[in-house]
Amino acid sequence: MTTAKDIMHSGADWIPSHETLDRAAQLMRDLDVGALPIADVDERLTGILTDRDIVVGCVAMGHDPAQTTAAEMAHGTPRWIDAGADVDDVLHEMQEHQIRRLPVIENKRLVGMISEADLAQHLSDAQIAAWVERIYATG
Repeated sequence: MTTAKDIMHSGADWIPSHETLDRAAQLMRDLDVGALPIADVDERLTGILTDRDIVVGCVAMGHDPAQTTAAEMAHGTPRWIDAGADVDDVLHEMQEHQIRRLPVIENKRLVGMISEADLAQHLSDAQIAAWVERIYATG
C-alpha cells in the first residue's frame, strides 16, 4: 500500500499565525515553495497560505503585507491527511475539497506536504488523469 508519507515532500515548514505576509513571502522564496501551512501557538494547523493569497488577498486589495498576518489570511477549515493514509484517501481528500496542496501530519506534527508535483512523480497516468479531471472541474 502506498501511503501519504511515501509520496509527500518531506521537510515542510510552518509559518506562525502571527507572522506577517512579507515574512511569509520571504520564507516561500527561501524554501522555493508556493504554500506554507499556518500554525497557531500550539503548532496546530489553522490554514494554508499560498503565494496567490498574498498577491490577490493582500497586495491587490491595497493592504500592506508588512502589517497583515498569516492568521488574517486563514479561512475555512484546514484540510490535512495522516501520514499513514492510503494514496486513494489522499486523492479523495484533494478532489473532494478541490485543493492542490495537502499537509501531511504524523503524531500531531507536520511531516510534509503533498503537491501536484508529488502526485505526478508517484502516481500512474490513469490516477493523475482522474485527479486532474476532478480537481479542475468547473461545475
